Amino acid sequence: MRSEHLATPEAFDAFLRGFELGTLPKSEWTHGAHVAAAANYLFDSDVKTVLPLMRTRISAYNLAVGGANTPSSGYHETLTRFWLLIVAEFLRQRQSEDRPKTRLDAARQALEIFGEARSLHTLYYSGDVVKDSAARTAWRPPDLIPLPDIQV
Repeated sequence: MRSEHLATPEAFDAFLRGFELGTLPKSEWTHGAHVAAAANYLFDSDVKTVLPLMRTRISAYNLAVGGANTPSSGYHETLTRFWLLIVAEFLRQRQSEDRPKTRLDAARQALEIFGEARSLHTLYYSGDVVKDSAARTAWRPPDLIPLPDIQV
């Protein structure tokens, strides 16, 4: 994710608007952008509430930038839910003095920890699960090691 997107509240709002409207350049919808968006929506919410929102917005974004949501590309339910669970738990565990005060702070903190961790899911999932078309449309729990007891 470009650091300019997190430089100011206005830049962050513009990034989120671009994602939501499908005008954010495709090259800027990176793993870091996913993490920042997740932290934004999870800031004062939970996975159960945010998952349908992210499902809809990511799918719509993919179509807006000329992509598709098929059994082999586009939106991936299992990975989206995995990352929402990871980011939600990270935000929940922050000590009171480290707790983000704003959505932008939450995005910055999550990006600092998970921005370069694009392959974290490979600790939990085998390649077979990630490539499985059924995992794109429905949640699959990890097949390598279980997720920590994360509140949903």
